[in-house]
Amino acid sequence: MSLLIVGLDNTIVNVALPSIGRDLHTSVSGLQWTVDAYTLVLASLLMLSGSMADRLGRKRVFALGLILFTLGSLLCSVAPNLGTLVAFRMVQAIGGSMLNPVAMSIIRNVFTDARERAQAIGVWGATVGISLALGPVLGGALVESIGWRSIFWINIPVGLTALALALRFVPESRAPHPRRLDPVGQSLVIALFGSLTYAIIEGPKAGWLSTQSLALFAVALAAVASLLAYESRRREPLLELRFFRSVPFTSASVIAVCAFAALGGFLFLNTLYLQEVRGLSALQAGLCTLPIAAMTLIFAPISGRTVGRRGPRIGLLVGGAGIAIGAALLTRLGAHTSIVSLVPAYIIFGIGFGTINPPITITAVLGMPAAQAGVAAAVASTSRQLGLTLGVAVSGAVAAGGLAAVGPGFVQASHAAWWIVTGCGVAAVVLGFASSTAWANRSARHVAEELDAESEQAEAEQVELVGA
Repeated sequence: MSLLIVGLDNTIVNVALPSIGRDLHTSVSGLQWTVDAYTLVLASLLMLSGSMADRLGRKRVFALGLILFTLGSLLCSVAPNLGTLVAFRMVQAIGGSMLNPVAMSIIRNVFTDARERAQAIGVWGATVGISLALGPVLGGALVESIGWRSIFWINIPVGLTALALALRFVPESRAPHPRRLDPVGQSLVIALFGSLTYAIIEGPKAGWLSTQSLALFAVALAAVASLLAYESRRREPLLELRFFRSVPFTSASVIAVCAFAALGGFLFLNTLYLQEVRGLSALQAGLCTLPIAAMTLIFAPISGRTVGRRGPRIGLLVGGAGIAIGAALLTRLGAHTSIVSLVPAYIIFGIGFGTINPPITITAVLGMPAAQAGVAAAVASTSRQLGLTLGVAVSGAVAAGGLAAVGPGFVQASHAAWWIVTGCGVAAVVLGFASSTAWANRSARHVAEELDAESEQAEAEQVELVGA
């Protein structure tokens, strides 16, 4: 249930963007913030929420996440203007950051048998496809029949039901040796993601060489430098920099950014094109995107089984190629292109995205010690949300160029944005190949051996301390 409402929120809001823009009289950059305020906060807090759950109790943090997400949804439905809507979307995201990674920890704790755990994770993961398929159609129907505010109402009964069931059935659990909180590292991550996203979204309107843009990019650069310097000195950092010496891990993180940037850009551009340029209703636009959801639902489990039998390389290569080809078919999009002719692009893109998502986490944790696998997976999840954020920010900045609304030049300007989405798919193919070479696997083993040795030393020191 938690994954359903978080997944729905990503897709259901996209189809409502034109209606939100007309009702709240907002520009394209305002629509970008409606999406990115959520994904940005989510990306910034995922690792912190995981650490809090390990320390304070997973059931407790999960329940708090459901309360905040449900409350944020209620507040979004009554937002009087864009500023309050963006603020309430952030409340949603704070709650959302406490749901999916903590839910995965709960599943790992409850299902101790490896086979049962795999089945449970499979059921949990299948909800992504369901939410992707349900979101655009349900959102379109609600927007047309009731209005855009109703898309947030759907979260309230599901959230309250999930909360009641969690309090009744989910056992409390904590990590035996939780990682220390890292407030400085967390603050630097927020500064990095926030300044970079703000600079990209507002850059076309303010000017890329304006004082505001240059200052924001300077803040992002300073945050990166400070984060690298600070985290390398901490014993239990928020971001374990040694992970990035592993070629598979680094590749998986970048592939996650590329794949989800492609998805975010694709959905954002496609929604504006279908509704604002072609004049389709919200429901019609939602129905048009069903091929993407259907292919994701079909090919994600196939890819998962292939990864289990033959490793992640095939999934990464086929997935990246599908994303690149699907987006490339839209680089010559016109204002009067037949809607039927768009279906092949949707199908191919859906196959690509459905195929590439399962091997990302597998590649990220490949060779990692069991004690570090959860942290590695959390970084991969953060990379996904960062990708969604950047995809909407960059595609909107390139296609809309700071315009107050989608104008006659949008279709022509969107060609460059579609090429960027295509480039994300090509990058995923290149990195997918590089991450599965013998050289890459050796780098992962070296990192795992170093982390294992350090973990054993820490446990020995703890035993000595207890004995003393």
